[in-house]
Amino acid sequence: MNYGMKLKDIRDLYEVTQEEIANILNIARSTYNQYEQQYDIIPIKHLNKFANHFQLSFDYIFDFTNIKCYQDEIAKIDTKISGQRLKELRKEFNLTQTKLAKKLNIAASIISEYEHGNYPISSATLYSLSNTYKISSDYLIGKTNKIKYLETKKELVG
Repeated sequence: MNYGMKLKDIRDLYEVTQEEIANILNIARSTYNQYEQQYDIIPIKHLNKFANHFQLSFDYIFDFTNIKCYQDEIAKIDTKISGQRLKELRKEFNLTQTKLAKKLNIAASIISEYEHGNYPISSATLYSLSNTYKISSDYLIGKTNKIKYLETKKELVG
């Protein structure tokens, strides 16, 4: 997962300090610095606040695409929608919860919890799913309904 440099680039582009971002996210500056340096993985709720503040897609922040924001972008993450979409993705690739969990190096019970909408998909899991299966992170967590598969930066260039 390589998003730290993108967080810094976005912060620099908008000419805001780490302290200002930390205030937006309601966290300590040192905590936000940990995310930028990738010493710690940014939780999905903080990533969502960051994305919403700058009106950016998760796919853009994860550096999967040059598309900064989708036209139908929704601010809230819906765990029921993301659970349903995760289950659809798993079925599309003929994977059991156990097989998908193994691929993602997480417990199958976590996949079950995500699919039941009990928890939002973690940032690291979301990134891995999108990167592996070329599905939009924003689509997977219910922030967009129109863009399902990633139009990657490579496809945009060449």
